[in-house]
Amino acid sequence: MDNSDSNNSKCRIIVDAMGGDFAPQNAVLGAVQALKENNFFELYLVGKEDEIKKVLKDNEAQFDDKFIINASQVIGMGDTPTTAIKAKPDSSIVVGAKLVKEKKADAFVSAGNTGAMMAASTLIMGRLPGVGRPTMGSLMPTSQGKCSIFDAGASVDSKPQHLLEYAIMGSIFMKEIHGIENPKIGILSVGEEDSKGNAVTQEAFRLLKKTNLNFVGNIEGGDILKGTVNVVICDGFVGNIVLKFGEGVLTFLKDKFKAYAGQGLVNKLKIGLVQGAMREILKDFDYQEHGGVPLLGVNGISIIGHGRSSQKAVKNMVLRAKEMYDKELVQKIQDSLSNYSNIS
Repeated sequence: MDNSDSNNSKCRIIVDAMGGDFAPQNAVLGAVQALKENNFFELYLVGKEDEIKKVLKDNEAQFDDKFIINASQVIGMGDTPTTAIKAKPDSSIVVGAKLVKEKKADAFVSAGNTGAMMAASTLIMGRLPGVGRPTMGSLMPTSQGKCSIFDAGASVDSKPQHLLEYAIMGSIFMKEIHGIENPKIGILSVGEEDSKGNAVTQEAFRLLKKTNLNFVGNIEGGDILKGTVNVVICDGFVGNIVLKFGEGVLTFLKDKFKAYAGQGLVNKLKIGLVQGAMREILKDFDYQEHGGVPLLGVNGISIIGHGRSSQKAVKNMVLRAKEMYDKELVQKIQDSLSNYSNIS
């Protein structure tokens, strides 16, 4: 990548071509699909150049070779994140994160090793001023409106101040990306009463009450799907469990419908009659529709995808990165954090 690109006003998105269980096939073709749908950005593919070119050639996909960045190493799904970052400096994840750090790119997208992607984004790209810990947000379907959980697994434990940061960043994300003007925020706890929760959530409750955010108090697990709030705040240990449970719901329902249809012709006909409606309803549970989850609080745009990401999921990850760039999300998060820097 030429250094002159750093002065280009067009969004520059790096895609980890080696990231994911089905890389480079899905990563490369999904990224190219995104470019076909929206060509108002520059797309760079980072990874093993010969493998990237083979995928492009085999699938007759048009892509300029000058936008391929060679990286000779790959961080595997089983690699230890921080160790791998040091041991594999020419890996696609490390190279991609460095390009954002050096302002040669604006966003980095990967469906590779989640821990390595989080570590590279945090340690190489760096944190925004005022961020103790970055947070991942995951969209959850609700009976009304939209809801995201922060943190969805970036940190397994958090201090009260971190939960406050999650609320600030999550509120900005839901407003700018999902168009919710004044997002409702709730702390996930074991009861709705103000006094419920452990020491961390109780202190976070006190801090959030000092802000002018739309904080409604504690919520219970059942409130998530009800859509009681738009931003659910919790530590990553709890949030990741909720996220993985939600992902499992789709597989469970699909298996139940398949088993029901397999019980006979009449059941199969019943399922056939409502198949279209079910597909639309269950789409809200499908991670492919949302692509990946944003890592907020780092100095750049970082989108982390599911290891099983399809071409569609990768495409949507890239388009989400472009949307975050267009909405100037990183700058708005930084500005909002500075407004609450004195809360203690």
